[in-house]
Amino acid sequence: MSLTDEDKNWITEQLRVYLRENRNRITEEIRTVETSLLTEFHKWASPSEASEPTQRPGKRLIWQWNCPSRQTRRQVKLPI
Repeated sequence: MSLTDEDKNWITEQLRVYLRENRNRITEEIRTVETSLLTEFHKWASPSEASEPTQRPGKRLIWQWNCPSRQTRRQVKLPI
């Protein structure tokens, strides 16, 4: 059994319609998920709050190393 040209055209058109409808639905779902993920990420780690606790010890160490009285500060052991 073989398909006629009319059958092939009908199948092609049905696939186009199906893909067009689903592409729009999938695109909307992706946008929704992407928006939720970005929102939750920004709630979880805002840049100023996230960097503050981890950078403070390093900034203090750099300040101590470069301060004017560094002759006394060079005795500070680096946390390695």
